[in-house]
Amino acid sequence: MESKVNVISDSEHEVSVKLDYEEIKDNIDEAYLKEKKNIALPGFRKGKVPLQMIKKIYGDSIEYKASEDIANNKFWEIVKQENLKPISTPKLMDLNYDKGKSLSFTIRYEVMPKIEPKDYKNLEIEKPVFKVKEEDIEADLKSILKKEASFEEAETIENEDYRITVDLQLLKKDGTVNEEAQKQKDVVIYLNDEQAKTDIAEKAKGKKVGDEFEFNYIHEQKHGDHVHTYELNYKAVIKKIEKFVFPEWTEELCKKVSNDNAKNLEELKEYFRNEYKKYFERESEKIYEESLLSKISENNPVELPKDYTEYVLENLVKYELDRAKQDGYGNLDKNALKQSLRSTAEWQVKWDIISKSIAEAENIEVTDDDLKKMAEEESQRTGISVDKLVKYYKESNQKEKMLEKKVLDFLKENNPPKEIDADEIKKREEKKKAEAEKKEAKKEENK
Repeated sequence: MESKVNVISDSEHEVSVKLDYEEIKDNIDEAYLKEKKNIALPGFRKGKVPLQMIKKIYGDSIEYKASEDIANNKFWEIVKQENLKPISTPKLMDLNYDKGKSLSFTIRYEVMPKIEPKDYKNLEIEKPVFKVKEEDIEADLKSILKKEASFEEAETIENEDYRITVDLQLLKKDGTVNEEAQKQKDVVIYLNDEQAKTDIAEKAKGKKVGDEFEFNYIHEQKHGDHVHTYELNYKAVIKKIEKFVFPEWTEELCKKVSNDNAKNLEELKEYFRNEYKKYFERESEKIYEESLLSKISENNPVELPKDYTEYVLENLVKYELDRAKQDGYGNLDKNALKQSLRSTAEWQVKWDIISKSIAEAENIEVTDDDLKKMAEEESQRTGISVDKLVKYYKESNQKEKMLEKKVLDFLKENNPPKEIDADEIKKREEKKKAEAEKKEAKKEENK
């Protein structure tokens, strides 16, 4: 057997093979015997047709089909012998079977490209630092009291801590009633909701049951990436007024909303401060990691293996469709979902290539000791034996995940973050956006 591995591109290789007939004769004979069992001809029962007759009538098709099977089997033998690493379904590019003489074929397959990683150390990556704001805590406390509140009927609306039941009528631009629009009856409006506070609460203040007031409502409608906003004008007739009756911060209520971590209002505030702090730390770290990986990805262009990327994309789509079905949403558009997830699949494949290349360049690997250590920790929690866990890790993709984490830890160690106040970052981004909009507006003027 003659075989040669050819490099087509960074992500595509192919194996060219030539076999003498003597090397495949046993496989051809075996194919005849296999087919013989299923062939029947006039005068002969199934499986009893003479071999020479089968060769004369069906020989070409049987041997050609056998040659395809031989090519496939020989390819995988070579993969094992040469330690080749195809990552997607191999494609038979060329098959030449010279009956009784030789078989040659070429199979093309994708590989994970190897790159020389660059610019992945000593990068300046910003990490936003979020501050816990007392107004956020007060807003949370107010929100909890709203959920726990009861109501009592009232005669007059004094502030925003009321809910009202109204009949609504859409108005025309000139302020007259739009008779074509159906009246909305018994609509309940919470005046301390964010949407109501902008206009409705102010217009309703001082009103009594039976009174009328008009208000404007900004309606948003999405068309793809574009959001269209338009203003609607309503007349409201008040049918019922109810005042919020907020509960006291008792020990029972403090325990309820803090999972038994606070007994009074001060302890509850401290509990929320700590929860905010932990949440902000997670978000800050997440943003830093995403920025770091994005920058390294930007610094390392990669030729993506097309078939493997499609394979990853199909798996992502399948996962989302299955999850949607479980949640009761079985009518998702597969093509639209595929389009929206393509960039995610491409990112996953690209980062897989980059992280493995960095691991190789920096001699980062997952050892048996690493697996054993993780298994010992999990064994204490689960009671599963260490040996069983190690075996599972090796057979599943746990080793891949551990390697990815090791690479991430290495990158974070070699790219310490530059901590910046999150409000400063926000101001900077808003300024940049305003300048871009100003520039775009000026460009439109000059057209």
